[in-house]
Amino acid sequence: MKETKKWIWQHPSYPGFPYDHKALDTVLSQVTRNTGILEGTISTLDKNNTTSIQVDAVTNEIMASSEIEGEILSRDSVRSSVRKKLDESFDYTNDRSTHHTDGLVDVLIDSSFNHEPLTEERIHGWHNALFPTGYSGLVKIQVATYRTEAMSIVSGQGLKEKTHYEAPPPEYLDEEMDRFFHYINTSTDNPYIKSAIAHLWFVIIHPYDDGNGRIARAITNYVLSKELGLSHKYFSISSAVIDDKRNYYNILEKTNKLLYNLAYDFTLWILWHTNMINSAIHISLENIQTVVKKAKFWDRTRDLHLNEKQIKMLNKLLDAGEGKFEGGLTNKKYRSITGTTQVTASRHIKELVDKGLIREIEGHGGRSTRYDIAWEA
Repeated sequence: MKETKKWIWQHPSYPGFPYDHKALDTVLSQVTRNTGILEGTISTLDKNNTTSIQVDAVTNEIMASSEIEGEILSRDSVRSSVRKKLDESFDYTNDRSTHHTDGLVDVLIDSSFNHEPLTEERIHGWHNALFPTGYSGLVKIQVATYRTEAMSIVSGQGLKEKTHYEAPPPEYLDEEMDRFFHYINTSTDNPYIKSAIAHLWFVIIHPYDDGNGRIARAITNYVLSKELGLSHKYFSISSAVIDDKRNYYNILEKTNKLLYNLAYDFTLWILWHTNMINSAIHISLENIQTVVKKAKFWDRTRDLHLNEKQIKMLNKLLDAGEGKFEGGLTNKKYRSITGTTQVTASRHIKELVDKGLIREIEGHGGRSTRYDIAWEA
């Protein structure tokens, strides 16, 4: 009996990835224009602001890429790991990084800034950095080597169990990855199209026991950085994907299942992926505005003689953004974050209000008084 072909890698035209060029013209023009706007905006900033934007972009990418896979990281730890790599002014006495977050940063830095050819040894190194203990959670996995067992993505249990995807058998992996590396290192496709195909193709192959999604997104960063000639990373694709996570998994399934992709066409995937890059650039442009506002804010404080605890609290409020510090700043939160007494916290807060750096939030008074950052005096 002839076996039913369910998955995209079983199609006779695989690994070709045909798409409708005309259907992509508009979005490709948009993303090209937006990339130029981002680079032009960056070029107007000073070194400190540029570094700050890089640190934010890399931090956001690592946080979001891990969150997509269900791993919630400490932002302070990730940010410390990033600043150790990118910020010459990093204060090592306040280092919150961990071995794990250092490894995640190593992967993203290498994928974004190292334009040498992509190789098996290199992505094995990335995989090792993702899982330095040899465990994914409580489960021991094969690290820095391709899987040796069948791989399927399943949800539900018993009668409700659903198979979303089955990857190629392990005996196919060496040949699959050889073809993949050849494409990455030699293809002259449009960079945005190439990054979409690279992302999808790696997910199709699913060569590792775990970490395939994170490495696929790292490869996307690698392709865009290398093909566009970017020497720095200023936007986070995963930050856009996390906002559209449901569609991310839906479109992957609809693209990889032949039942849904009878035409064997990859236009919708490339369109979605390119739109995510566009969204990431828009997020970055908004973040740049915030960085510039932060710089102007700190310029106002230059002669105000703030103490270390006040500076720490202001940084927390600035990082959260206006109106986004959960519940607003209260005396209790100030004490918890800075380790001060109630009396000292009250004095510090009053000084910040008097200097026009924070403001009372309307509708809250007395013991329930809450405060937010005051961007302008």
